[in-house]
Amino acid sequence: MASIMRTAFALLIAIVSLGLPAHGDQAPAGANPAAKERVAALKQALAENQAALKHYTWTETTEISLKGEVKKRQQKTCRYGPDGKVQKTAVEGGEPQQAQQSEESRGGGRRRGGDAAKKAVVAHKVGEIKDYMEKVAALVHEYVPPDKEKIQAAAAAGHVSMKPDAATGIAALGVQDYFKAGDALDIGLDLKGSALSSYNVRSYVDDPKKDAVTLAVQFDKLPDGTSYPKQTMLDVTAQKIQVKVTNSGYAKIQ
Repeated sequence: MASIMRTAFALLIAIVSLGLPAHGDQAPAGANPAAKERVAALKQALAENQAALKHYTWTETTEISLKGEVKKRQQKTCRYGPDGKVQKTAVEGGEPQQAQQSEESRGGGRRRGGDAAKKAVVAHKVGEIKDYMEKVAALVHEYVPPDKEKIQAAAAAGHVSMKPDAATGIAALGVQDYFKAGDALDIGLDLKGSALSSYNVRSYVDDPKKDAVTLAVQFDKLPDGTSYPKQTMLDVTAQKIQVKVTNSGYAKIQ
């Protein structure tokens, strides 16, 4: 999820090669030089924005919720290393103590004979969730970063559009049937500020009605105008699991 800015960079390169017109209908490559120039400018701005982020440190807070209840919370301090990758260090005390009690403490030691069976059931359930989440992680990697050839295939089928809103200055870029039939990428591009405003994925693991997965990224700007992914929300409907990643406390490296 930390690679969203690089994702945008790769995505815009793909858009440039497609030559999408400003009014949103797909057109042959090279048909709209003005659109190419605009997207090229966005691409450069995003590259400059990414370079600016490398001069900051920040705090990443991850919350994993099950059925609406936060089960795990972790904080890490982040900064870019010499290799251009984000380095993360766990914050001690960042994980709050959970009010977890064993069956023995709640029941005063009653029903000890059933503990082994219950633990086996819980372990099996945890294993199923872990396997499912591994599938979800693999699915997310199909969208982050996006694949240029998949975008080109969607464009050739008439499933890519770009519609600027003059009033808001936001261009809505949509890619349908990108990886699976019925999935979608929705990207908001701030044309005035030359930055991303949103990045959303709607997909599914096996069944679009039973295994829906959504990924939503909201962006904000620092006082110097640098854009950053403020919050990323991964919603796994089938398992009632949410993973929320919030970036805050940005400070320039002295």
